[in-house]
Amino acid sequence: MMRIPLPDSFRTIPICHRGYHDRARGIIENTASAFRAAIAAGYGIELDVQRSADDVPVVFHDDELGPLTDQTGDLRGFSAAELGRIRLRGSTDTIPTLQEVLALVAGQVPLLIEIKENWNTMENTDGKLEKAVASLLADYLGPVAVMAFNPHCIAHMARVAPGVPRGLTTEAYDPALNAPIPPEVCDRLREIRDYDRTQSSFISHQASDLARPRVAELKAQGASILCWTIRSPKAELEARQIAQNITFESYPAPFPA
Repeated sequence: MMRIPLPDSFRTIPICHRGYHDRARGIIENTASAFRAAIAAGYGIELDVQRSADDVPVVFHDDELGPLTDQTGDLRGFSAAELGRIRLRGSTDTIPTLQEVLALVAGQVPLLIEIKENWNTMENTDGKLEKAVASLLADYLGPVAVMAFNPHCIAHMARVAPGVPRGLTTEAYDPALNAPIPPEVCDRLREIRDYDRTQSSFISHQASDLARPRVAELKAQGASILCWTIRSPKAELEARQIAQNITFESYPAPFPA
């Protein structure tokens, strides 16, 4: 297993959180419209991938459909075809598959894929989603990287897609806020102890926790440091004292000179 360096573009081009979304204009997060808007602006794209009932990688953040659609129930209870017919509230977009998004982006901007599997328990996964993502990325041309809160996902990706840059999505892991993740697991995740085990080359860390000594330690060792989620120029200025790039929303992030 080898570390695969994060392409330079992931450190120089601001990354839109779930695409360049703007609900007031009918552009909802993690939709084709949000990804088109990001491409038009020249921004990188961060998106979330889960699996449908028929094990197809689909692009959606929440476990439940209710917050963003008029449909209720767990996303994993619907097939990819069924999800593709569910319209996002306030939009004409439906829930896309990762395959559709890859065809849309087609290497035009950096693409940062967050794999959301057992992310609220941190238990090991069966590897099916990771394998499906790896299969789709096998022929993808363009800057792409994968990350996850769950280190088991990234360990699987190291095995099934060893040539794709990979990293960990990281945070402060307050046990009170992260239940039902066990406190001892929060302790491990907080100190990013799986970085070497997964042969990651970057982290995307919670912006409010960037001063954590472990972040500085990893940066000194050569890790690329991204962060989430920046929502103002002031917050960006503070984050960039440590992070090399940002994941942002709610304002037009400037491109570094």
